[in-house]
Amino acid sequence: MEMINAIGRRKSAVARVYLIEGTGKITINKVELAKYFPSAILQYVVKQPLLLLGAEEKYDIKCNLDGGGFTGQSQALRLAIARALVKVDAEDKKALKAQGFLTRDSREVERKKPGQPKARRRFQFSKR
Repeated sequence: MEMINAIGRRKSAVARVYLIEGTGKITINKVELAKYFPSAILQYVVKQPLLLLGAEEKYDIKCNLDGGGFTGQSQALRLAIARALVKVDAEDKKALKAQGFLTRDSREVERKKPGQPKARRRFQFSKR
């Protein structure tokens, strides 16, 4: 099997994934998964597509993560891994789509408007 690449995005985070057959090692920006995401919850989010298909020991994953915060990065990585797994075996698409792993979460931060302190918050109104 040759190297398969996929991309995933969430908020301003971008994940580029390179998937090859291996022993289940996940490397993010040349750092192992447990060091990059110390939180067990974020590690679980990243591994969700692999756990669903029972392929956590099957592939080595190298990833370049850029932008965003740790939650957005972990969800972008989950999307990229799911897309790469579909490229490997199209039969897995139905199971991954049912769990929502192939859906790009398009919600972005709303911009701050002029004359307001935040995007929707207004300054306190005073009649007198």
